[in-house]
Amino acid sequence: MREIRTSGSVGAPGEQSPGATRHDVILGVLRELRLVIAEIEVHDRDLARQLKRASTSIASNCSEGSGSHGGTRRERYRNALGSARESGACLDAALALGYVEAIDAGLLDKLDHVRAVLVKNVL
Repeated sequence: MREIRTSGSVGAPGEQSPGATRHDVILGVLRELRLVIAEIEVHDRDLARQLKRASTSIASNCSEGSGSHGGTRRERYRNALGSARESGACLDAALALGYVEAIDAGLLDKLDHVRAVLVKNVL
């Protein structure tokens, strides 16, 4: 995994920080979700808003966690993980309800990767 430093993202030497290493991936997921959210919104504004809130919460909680220590850091990453799981559930619901025909496999892979890094850091 490569280490990317963003403003406010500082981890201990050698420590893998989801906020520091995955911020670029999370922002990429958000960019790719824009069209999916717009497509869902045509059918269900509430689900689109829920997906938007959950997905942006991943970025904000990871960023906050990367600037925190100890239990606060772990809690922010735990919150980000919950939001990442919620985002996935929103996408699953949109597919099941027929609001979208398909979701790009690359987008789903990136979201899975974010969840995997967060799981590793909160357990």
